[in-house]
Amino acid sequence: MLKIRMMGTKSDIEWFQKLMKNHLQIRVLEISDLYANKGTDKNYRCYMEIIKKNTRKTTEQ
Repeated sequence: MLKIRMMGTKSDIEWFQKLMKNHLQIRVLEISDLYANKGTDKNYRCYMEIIKKNTRKTTEQ
């Protein structure tokens, strides 16, 4: 399992979350709420837990 900390604008974080959710080799386990970064009103942080999907395919000849 990987734990990822994302920092950026709300739209950048939402874009990356969608990207990860739709990735064929990744399963998103959990996404935290957005937290405002201290000292700025445009940057936020968010946390995500992911694992690698089992995408191994068997081939028959």
